[in-house]
Amino acid sequence: MTRLTRRAAVAGGAALLLAAPAAPRAQGTARLLVIGGGFGGASAARYARLAHPEIQVTLVEPLTRFVTCPYGNLLLGGFRGIGDITHSYDGLRARGVTVVHDWAEAIDAPAKRVRLRGGQILPYDKLILAPGIAIRWGALDGYDEAAAEMMPHAWVPGDGSQTLLLRRQLEAMPDGGTVGFAIPDNPFRCPPGPYERISMVAAYLKRHKPRSKILALDAKQAFSKQGLFQDGWKALYGEMVEWVPGNRDGKVVRVDPRDRVLESEFGVRHKVDVANVIPPQSAARIVTASDLAEPSGWARVNTATFASVVAPDIHIVGDANNGAPMPKSGYVANTTSKQAVASAVAALRGQAPPEAVYFNTCYSHVGEDYGISVVGIFRPGPNNTFVEVPNSGGVSPRGDLPDQRRLEAQYADAWYASITRDMFG
Repeated sequence: MTRLTRRAAVAGGAALLLAAPAAPRAQGTARLLVIGGGFGGASAARYARLAHPEIQVTLVEPLTRFVTCPYGNLLLGGFRGIGDITHSYDGLRARGVTVVHDWAEAIDAPAKRVRLRGGQILPYDKLILAPGIAIRWGALDGYDEAAAEMMPHAWVPGDGSQTLLLRRQLEAMPDGGTVGFAIPDNPFRCPPGPYERISMVAAYLKRHKPRSKILALDAKQAFSKQGLFQDGWKALYGEMVEWVPGNRDGKVVRVDPRDRVLESEFGVRHKVDVANVIPPQSAARIVTASDLAEPSGWARVNTATFASVVAPDIHIVGDANNGAPMPKSGYVANTTSKQAVASAVAALRGQAPPEAVYFNTCYSHVGEDYGISVVGIFRPGPNNTFVEVPNSGGVSPRGDLPDQRRLEAQYADAWYASITRDMFG
């Protein structure tokens, strides 16, 4: 188990962190600090203000507007614009959340303080850490930040520039070209995401460049909702999509961004016209640099409260924790953030945390009016594990069911509108 330390190189010196003046607060007011303004952090901040208005809530997020990863694939398909997936923090401010746009640079867990890049020190009584993921640059040979400007990942949305870059590359590709995908092994953010992206790129190509092909090279032998996706690809796009699993040499181990080559484990070089490289990932830097992550790169938490096993006043939600078998999804981040807030407030009051139950619903668009889904319910299990409740979920039925697919596409749109309102409204 990794032991929490104060790293001078990261924290800029514990003495400086401890000596800095703390922000004032009303006497007796508990301070909840949230780092990260995505599906986990924004949900936590809003829920805390609604459920516990006596708590002082501060959200730290470097970006002034949030571009969602969910529904970014529909931008690639031409069914959404960047404005449709971009959200403001004004609604949280109206709820009474103090929003600070800066990077969290260092956490001093014993002193319960966070230092921001701009120099501000924020004290807390409880910290909700929801910073998302980091790309493991260099984990895939040849793939670094410069390579991402030629072979975009579009997996950390940021300001949307990566997704827009991939969209421009698709638009510039000649009809008859090949779009290559490099898909990593588990765990990674949004397990069905690469396959929805393949679907949306196929939808774009079918309309605008019908002679083109998609080559999906996958490090895995199987993937989420596989039968449903492949049924949809066949029904909507014919032979356009070729998916190559890891046991058929689908694992990409090296890329050449200048020549747009994806090289497989056994040395086969696939030259493509456009490449979407989804590289290996870990918890965001603030988690790993603060000794909150295990060697796997993900944080281990108490499964009933999401408190870090090495820093109990820090609750780690969203994609940064090791929540398997729960997927790293927006819905999981949203639902678990509320349990983390409720547990943090209960601890401040000297009370036991509420009973824990976690939900996931993940919709995917295979076509504009063709949706599929997977549902799961999870609880804390023995030995600090998460377990899926038996017979609690499942996937959409297979078969020729056009009405079902159309309804699920509508449900997906309603889910997106509902969850983003729950985050930012």
